[in-house]
Amino acid sequence: MFGFEISTLVWIAAVFLLAGTVKGVIGLGLPSISLGLLAATMDLRMAMILLLVPNVATNLWQAFIGGHFFTLLRRLWPFLLTAALGIWFGAALLDSVDTKLLSALLGLLLVLYAVIGLLRPPVAIAPRHEGWAGPLIGLTNGVLTGLTGSFVVPGVLYLQSLGLTRDQLVQAMGLLFMASTLALGAALGGRDMLGGGVLWVSVAGVVPAVIGMVAGQGLRDRLSEATFRKLFYIALLLLGLYIVVQYVVGRLL
Repeated sequence: MFGFEISTLVWIAAVFLLAGTVKGVIGLGLPSISLGLLAATMDLRMAMILLLVPNVATNLWQAFIGGHFFTLLRRLWPFLLTAALGIWFGAALLDSVDTKLLSALLGLLLVLYAVIGLLRPPVAIAPRHEGWAGPLIGLTNGVLTGLTGSFVVPGVLYLQSLGLTRDQLVQAMGLLFMASTLALGAALGGRDMLGGGVLWVSVAGVVPAVIGMVAGQGLRDRLSEATFRKLFYIALLLLGLYIVVQYVVGRLL
């Protein structure tokens, strides 16, 4: 189907099922888990395309529902705008940079995100610095997203440093992921990378992702969220290290 072997389609479905389950339990992780696992087994650009529709579908509710949409948009629009614009600059380099090198960069970003998640360093940005820090960090996040498909570094750390309530932080991350996914889709589409039926496979990936989310939400009350979150970051750390080591070994052989 669409040039994919059956075994590959099963693997894609399994990845989105797992990533959706993680998101259902702890409220995050679908982009990182799915992108990391897919990039470890296929071309990074293909993994970025496959992620598009499931990420939009699973973050739609998180971005717009929560009661803080307009408050967050007024505060974060410079950060969100530069994050979206930066994706165009990053995606413009996709054809001129070695894909394997970009995969290694993705691995490093996953390692960094996992270490930050495990250590939870107390980082705070004073409101008076948001005027310059937001656009700068947004642009950096956007360029890295355009190059690797990862939405989280340093954008999520920036949002965590603003002193938002838990509900505000969850919705703010939804806004970042939504804006970034739409901008990434537009950037890849503008470079004719969405053909060949790959986008339809991405659409089909919504089904296992949503099933996983529902299952994860059902497991939430039976599992320790703190323990599960720690296991998530450890798994992400190992996955990132695996991608980096895979690149290093490939260069040496």
